[in-house]
Amino acid sequence: MHGRVEAPHSNRRDFDNLKKLTTYLWEYKGRVLLALACLMASKLAIVAVPLLLKEIVNALDNGVQVGTDAASVDSTAVSVFDAFNGNDVMLVGLGLVAAYGLLRMLSAAFKELRDALFARVRYRAMHKLSTEVLTHLHNLSLSFHLDRHTGSITKDLSRGTNSLSSIVNLLVFNIVPTAAEFLLVAGILLGGYGWEYTLVVVATVGIYIFFTLKFSGWRMQFRHEMNRLDSLSNGRAVDSLLNYETVKYFNNEQREIRAYDEHMEGWGDAGVRSQVTMSTLNFGQAAVVAVGVTIVMMLAIRDVAGGVISLGDIVLINALMLQLFVPLNVLGVVYRGLQYALADMDLVLKLLEREPEIQDKPKAQALAVTEARIEFKDVHFSYLEERPIIKGISFTVEPGTKVAVVGPSGAGKSTLSRLLFRFYDVNAGSVCIDGVDVRDCTQTSLRETLGVVPQDTVMFNDTIRYNLAYANPDASDERVFEAARRANLDNFIAQLPQGYDTIVGERGLKLSGGEKQRMAIARVVLKNPPIIVFDEATSSLDTRSEQAILEGMDAVAERATSLVIAHRLSTIVDADQILVLDAGEIVERGTHDSLLLSGGLYSDLWHMQLGNESAT
Repeated sequence: MHGRVEAPHSNRRDFDNLKKLTTYLWEYKGRVLLALACLMASKLAIVAVPLLLKEIVNALDNGVQVGTDAASVDSTAVSVFDAFNGNDVMLVGLGLVAAYGLLRMLSAAFKELRDALFARVRYRAMHKLSTEVLTHLHNLSLSFHLDRHTGSITKDLSRGTNSLSSIVNLLVFNIVPTAAEFLLVAGILLGGYGWEYTLVVVATVGIYIFFTLKFSGWRMQFRHEMNRLDSLSNGRAVDSLLNYETVKYFNNEQREIRAYDEHMEGWGDAGVRSQVTMSTLNFGQAAVVAVGVTIVMMLAIRDVAGGVISLGDIVLINALMLQLFVPLNVLGVVYRGLQYALADMDLVLKLLEREPEIQDKPKAQALAVTEARIEFKDVHFSYLEERPIIKGISFTVEPGTKVAVVGPSGAGKSTLSRLLFRFYDVNAGSVCIDGVDVRDCTQTSLRETLGVVPQDTVMFNDTIRYNLAYANPDASDERVFEAARRANLDNFIAQLPQGYDTIVGERGLKLSGGEKQRMAIARVVLKNPPIIVFDEATSSLDTRSEQAILEGMDAVAERATSLVIAHRLSTIVDADQILVLDAGEIVERGTHDSLLLSGGLYSDLWHMQLGNESAT
């Protein structure tokens, strides 16, 4: 996703995605079913309100017309008043009004109870999904993370997680209740007033839904464009801030702002088009509803004038229509919201479907290291098929020995450590520890046996104590302090006002390169693994710091098998074996002294570095 955002919405599978989402909700199926029961009770109560309102109007109307021709009065109202004389009108009316208020109160109570019951379901589902996505991101292979655009990923993750809550709210609290209410209203109209009313209501709802779906589906392109540009702009902003120093070095603040501004300008234009088409949609929906309600009310007035229905009936029909079309009028917003939420959710679910390139075999066993022997056997590897990086390399690092790998930039030195850690799998050959192919053991157990001091040490934006103890979170403060001392960090930390509680900044920007590398060495001291990889571990150190820390490195590696990928040859003169890489092949191997005598590439590199150091 680097530098661009894909538009996966064209091949969305909304129905499949909704089925997947139910798995997050069904963990609390008891609460879900109880919440749905409360929902139905709420709708029954709210639909009963107009029925009671009809009785109130007819009762009052009958009270005013006591002694008139009962034939023109609704038979239900007459039966209510058969037991009462005119003096009881107020009492009966007040009773019906009290029942009316009770029904409205019950409807509200069931609605709030539904929301309260479903709250744990919704937030638990959001929690579970967000944790699953973060876990999956950590499980994806290094190649994905090298290609990713951090800002866009975090934006998509945030939108996708929030969209789960939106989908739940829209489906459970809007679409399902509206559908239930529509069926109840249609049943009342068909049972009490005939097919004409039902036909108009069903036709109105059908036209409304058809128009909403078609028009909303067409205008979704503008929302997709907004999402795409929003992710691009956010990714650009985060990227420029992560590379703050680089931006400053080259005076490129305005370039970054211009690029961000271009994305935001496109986002604004898409937003305007989205709003204009939404206004058009809203007007069309209002027009459909207005025509439908008008026709129904014309039918009701006709029947009242013909004595077919009572005054209370026309109040009932009007109340039912308003009660139905108020949530139906919001259905357009609900549908758009559901479409937006599904579009956002699609990104996250497709991310979850992405298979890690590096996976444990089905019956992979934990690696048990007894000797800590490393073997590269005729290893071939390439990041891109057309550009081989490692070409048939074979070597062995015997237990407790120190083997160094040197060579020009791009020779493939750091790739060896990535293959050892199994961030990538070899194309051919094998990498073994104690005779076990790293592809045959679990990745967790493999990396538990390996320690690394990387070339670029990245820190968490937390305290020095936290970053040091990251290699062994259960380590005591005494062990942390000892690790810092062995990495020549204790004097530096003692001079800080907050000592070990000093915040190191984003990616450790408050520390120098040498300080970060000493932190990395202290981490390895704390982990104490049987195999240690030093990936150009002293490349950022001055000569004085290098000499001070080499003693600590030697002490750390004293009982461990060490693979040293070196840029500065002065750090590996004591290596048991030195491998010289060039263009992905081992062109020389031997000790420091023997390689100097041979007068090959290693000798050239040595004298070149020696001359540079003398010049400085």
